Amino acid sequence: MSPVEVWREPVRGSYPDPAKLALPGRDRLAGWIRDGGPLPPLTYLTGSRPTAIGGGTAEAEMPASEWLVNSTGLISGGTLAILADVAFGCAVETRIPAATPYTTAELSLTFLRPARPGATLTAHGQAIHVGRSVGLSEAFLLDPRGESLIAHGTSRLAILPPLDELPATRGAATSDGDPGESEPRPYERPAPAGAVLGQEVWDELPGFEVMRRQMAGELPPPPIYQLTGLEQIEVGDGEAAMRLPATEWLNSPVGRLQGGALAMLADMTMMNAALTTAAAGMAIAGLDLKVNYLRPAVADGRDLVARAAVVHSGRTLAVCQARIENADGKAVALATGSAMRLPDRPASLGAEVELTSDASPPDRPLDGRGGGGR
Repeated sequence: MSPVEVWREPVRGSYPDPAKLALPGRDRLAGWIRDGGPLPPLTYLTGSRPTAIGGGTAEAEMPASEWLVNSTGLISGGTLAILADVAFGCAVETRIPAATPYTTAELSLTFLRPARPGATLTAHGQAIHVGRSVGLSEAFLLDPRGESLIAHGTSRLAILPPLDELPATRGAATSDGDPGESEPRPYERPAPAGAVLGQEVWDELPGFEVMRRQMAGELPPPPIYQLTGLEQIEVGDGEAAMRLPATEWLNSPVGRLQGGALAMLADMTMMNAALTTAAAGMAIAGLDLKVNYLRPAVADGRDLVARAAVVHSGRTLAVCQARIENADGKAVALATGSAMRLPDRPASLGAEVELTSDASPPDRPLDGRGGGGR
């Protein structure tokens, strides 16, 4: 069966009237939530959006759709960054004056429990500091029951100088606008069957071979690839490269690719680099992610390419670095992340598990030479 390519479909969604920038940030957001939009393309694709705001606080949600899962059936930490970035930004925006733009400069997440599909994930954001040029915020991500913390993170936002005049009005993302609720949004549709690999595959094949066969078309790509256009393009010993088409589907309300979508690309690539070092029957669980944003990514339809390598490989821990470049070869973001190796654990991590490496003794490189770099 041929993979579904949602990201190639005509883009749905639209953008707020730039005249709204004349309002203070809290008033802008309050009106947006009260009126129910307009919804940007990324909300149509994933369902991620703010749901409530206060003075320096914001709540956001994202349906834990089957479309968001990777090949193990879990929602990766990088994909959670899409939700986290909404809460980070909106919490700071509530304290930003009129006609003042901002952008994400840095994002960090620590993952505590696996995120699984079903119901809705929520994020609670809190502004820690909002100055003239810097905003700091944190967010708590909860599971669909709202009972367990699955991730915690912080973000640094660059607050830009006030605009002398407002930008021109942007139109709808598609020429005919929103086709309406009679047509389901992508995340509301049934996800492709058979796209999550069974445990028998993970028991038989090492991680490197799983990815090699996916690249060759012998194993299916996971739903999140089919939703966004993510694609594995290179794989090596402790190394991986992926591309993500910079489509308008990934745009936030400001009309540029959302920082969380870039974090997803970086995290997926680093976790795949770590996966190349996993033996058959060994699970890989992401522990943390940090992304520094160097320049905006525009929806020009060309490929963003991420390259990642394992820079430390211990018995239980792999530390990775990644670099994202645009189609002109310019660096867009730099990232670091770490993953835990779990021998004899199902790829889906089985029953409820807390993600921590604290139970292990200090990590030693597999080669015993003190660096473990690859």
